[in-house]
Amino acid sequence: MNDKNEILHVYREYLDAMVAGGTEKIAEFITDDFVLVHITGYEQPGEEWLREMGQGQFIYHGAREQTEPTLTVSGNSAQLSSRIITDATVYGSRNNWHLAFTIDFVQQGGSWLLARNQARTW
Repeated sequence: MNDKNEILHVYREYLDAMVAGGTEKIAEFITDDFVLVHITGYEQPGEEWLREMGQGQFIYHGAREQTEPTLTVSGNSAQLSSRIITDATVYGSRNNWHLAFTIDFVQQGGSWLLARNQARTW
C-alpha cells in the first residue's frame, strides 16, 4: 500500500473508531502528543479527549464524508483536509456538526499516525 492509500485508510479507520466509541482503537492511530483543536479553539491533548470520550462527554453517532479528502505527503509528514458532517453529543448537546478537518500526520515506526486534528465549521 502506498503512503497516500495508507493515510486515507488510517483516516477512515479513525473516523470509524470515533463512531464506535473505540478509545483504545483511536489511541492506536494517534501520536503520544496528539492534539485535537476544537471549533472553539481549545487545544485538547489526546489523552484528555480519549478520557472524556470514555466518560461519555463525546459521543459520536455518525461521521459522513462530504468531500473527497485532499492529501499532501512530504517525506515523513502529511496533511489531509476534508469536510465531514458529524452527528455527535458533546457535553450533553447533540447536533450535526459540519466540520472541516485539517489533520497533520507523521510517520513513526513505519506507521502513519495523526499528530494534530484541527476542526473548523463550514
